[in-house]
Amino acid sequence: MGDPVSREKPQLHYAGDFTWNSMSGRSVRLRSVPIQSLSELERARLQEVAFYQLQQDCDLSCPITIPKDGQKRKKSLRKKLDSLGKEKNKDREFIPQAFGMPLSQVIANDRAYKLKQDSQRDEQKDASDFVASLLPFGNKRHNKELSSSNSSLSSTSETPNESTSPNTPEPAPRARRRGAMSVDSITDLDDNQSRLLEALQLSLPAEAQSKKEKARDKKLSLNPIYRQVPRLVDSCCQHLEKHGLQTVGIFRVGSSKKRVRQLREEFDRGVDVSLEEEHSVHDVAALLKEFLRDMPDPLLTRELYTAFINTLLLEPEEQLGTLQLLVYLLPPCNCDTLHRLLQFLSMVAKHANDNVSKDGQEVTGNKMTSLNLATIFGPNLLHKQKSSDKEFSVQSSARAEESTAIIAVVQKMIENYEALFMVPPDLQNEVLISLLETDPDVVDYLLRRKASQSS
Repeated sequence: MGDPVSREKPQLHYAGDFTWNSMSGRSVRLRSVPIQSLSELERARLQEVAFYQLQQDCDLSCPITIPKDGQKRKKSLRKKLDSLGKEKNKDREFIPQAFGMPLSQVIANDRAYKLKQDSQRDEQKDASDFVASLLPFGNKRHNKELSSSNSSLSSTSETPNESTSPNTPEPAPRARRRGAMSVDSITDLDDNQSRLLEALQLSLPAEAQSKKEKARDKKLSLNPIYRQVPRLVDSCCQHLEKHGLQTVGIFRVGSSKKRVRQLREEFDRGVDVSLEEEHSVHDVAALLKEFLRDMPDPLLTRELYTAFINTLLLEPEEQLGTLQLLVYLLPPCNCDTLHRLLQFLSMVAKHANDNVSKDGQEVTGNKMTSLNLATIFGPNLLHKQKSSDKEFSVQSSARAEESTAIIAVVQKMIENYEALFMVPPDLQNEVLISLLETDPDVVDYLLRRKASQSS
């Protein structure tokens, strides 16, 4: 008789050396991955792991907290602005969509506008499909007088019209265009446990509002969240990457205040602004600086201001790793936007010096080194509070020392931006171990996804 015990299913376990064995028996070795490739749940746990490591292993001589994304504050402000906007002239007064808003609200506004556009496109498509579907009936009445052969030809000619009716897989990608707190359906799971996970996740949005806060971890997606970068930031970076990398003194040369104000108002009204070649590089550069300057909370957050500055007190070999942990503490919208900005600034810095093109032509550099860029962007990315001219005159020496520290931190981030947003195997391992205690099925799914990504 065969012994059924000898055919036990493989058990999920950590095998050591950052290697895991999944429930299917597959061995998965963790490797460094970009933070944007982690699931929403992993990123939330990574915040906790980084917070613990900063407290235990890094002596920054200051209290450290995980920054809030301003969700509650933003909602109450939004309601006040909504009620205020209804009472005023709609043509003269409007609720800002981009400038002076919490970053998470800007991204929510962008997403709402995009969903509205998608909905309008779908309605137009449905209307045109409806009209197209009525045409065959009109043709049939007209074709009754035609010969039977012509009638059969007409019926075959209607087939292409039918094939263009809404059979396209549009709803699927639209469902995946999601913000921070939406839930993806888990399409690549195939066993009963996976279906149970999928059903569990998809049922959570229907929970009562009061229970949502308690179920924060449970409703986080098991898939990577949609990249959260304001379209203004992305549009400006793309435009400058395409047209401004060879512009001498980019970010230092003056712009047209009138044109910048016009662009600002268009973005603030939620207009789908398309930055083209005719838009001045200096105007777009000024617009990007204004957006970062006017954020209520700086991109690197007030809570972490002292911690970022105090990384300079550490040994040089410890500074980058500590900066990396602080970046993990940022809300996903801050983290993703910071990545996009540093990626762009790093590209600008690479074009700072003169060089010779492939065809032997001398190309003038933009003269904007990482130090120059950090000098311009540092005070907008990292500050405790908006400062007035009076403050600068009273505490000039202390301000100068602080400003030097801010510039040094931001310069280091520009020069090492790629490393900052990679998550090493040891931290991923800590995340999975913390999840294993409560959700082994979730860990198994995440391991399978990591294995499929690496292959």
